[in-house]
Amino acid sequence: MPPPADPAAARLERELKHTRPLIGCRFDPSGRFLFVSAEDDGIYRFDLLTGGKVALAGHASWVRGMACVTPPVPVAGAGQAQDWERRQVTLGAAAGFAAATLPPPKLPPFTLVSGDYHGKLIWWPGDADTPKPLRVVEAHKGWVRSLAVSPDGKTVASCGNDNAVRLWKADDGSPLRTLEGHTSHVYNVAFHPDGRRLASCDLKGVVKDWDLKTGTADREFDAKVLWKYDPVFMADIGGARGMAFSADGSKLACCGITNVSNAFAGVGNPAVVVFDWKDGKPRVLKPKDVFQGTAWGVAFHPAGFILAAGGGSGGRAWFWTDDVTSTHMLTLPAGGRDMALSADGSRFAVAGANGTAYVYTFNPGPASAPAPPSAPPVKK
Repeated sequence: MPPPADPAAARLERELKHTRPLIGCRFDPSGRFLFVSAEDDGIYRFDLLTGGKVALAGHASWVRGMACVTPPVPVAGAGQAQDWERRQVTLGAAAGFAAATLPPPKLPPFTLVSGDYHGKLIWWPGDADTPKPLRVVEAHKGWVRSLAVSPDGKTVASCGNDNAVRLWKADDGSPLRTLEGHTSHVYNVAFHPDGRRLASCDLKGVVKDWDLKTGTADREFDAKVLWKYDPVFMADIGGARGMAFSADGSKLACCGITNVSNAFAGVGNPAVVVFDWKDGKPRVLKPKDVFQGTAWGVAFHPAGFILAAGGGSGGRAWFWTDDVTSTHMLTLPAGGRDMALSADGSRFAVAGANGTAYVYTFNPGPASAPAPPSAPPVKK
């Protein structure tokens, strides 16, 4: 287990460079791989132990939604990968990228599911040397904005610009159910940790609480602080750009933009709305510093704090403990367009608008790590 995380100890561990601006990022279940999606319609897998970079070619439009399906039975994996990396560093490897003196651990297989602007879902063998599509599903009419996987790994949820939330069998991609009721684009979905309920948030900040047994929405929460209609440009801007439950299911967080003064240019301020899942009461968390932009990703850290990252007039990562204003802040090298927290909470990654993914660590260590060599050529 990694040591308890301290936001003030977070430091930039490595930079993973690509040639086009990034849109999304996700860690695999073990924490060994980071998947990023880019404006060239591609997905790229970075190996955090070896520095390798592999392309996943199959989409013909931008990919925002990505999620990993893990084996239903818990198996060793994350601990093996972390132990391998610790031993490499002990032996003098620079940030885990130098030539390995120990073989990488055999990790459990997992599947990556991704969704694109054209409404397609693709299933990939996430740990394959050269991942090829396992299946392609015509899922939505319009952009697939977000994906989530149920706690038991059996169900994938997708949402998009056709105002629908759809459920799929994780193992073969067959349809299970369509959840209808939103009247605007659905921006994000998240399974409750008990696996019996699902939350979704649309463009206008309407959060629905779905009973997965009946397929009905029993409750609605109000996140309209994350939505604005701009009468000058006659356009809506808003939606939960990131969404996450706390591990115990007692809280739900949605992040995005508020105080919008110009919808066309996205002029506003980042905000995180945290709901008490029992009574639905919201708390709006805001950065302590003055920042123009959007919060694109949010997570509850196992150590008890909330983490969000975003971009606009630069890039930031914010941390909240018990106050509604952030207690710590990091200036990112570029605007963040997505954020992912590793399963064990030891790292978080930000997808940069400049084409670089930034990986931060909470583990104690020097202020800066040795710069790794350039990644090997992309395997296609």
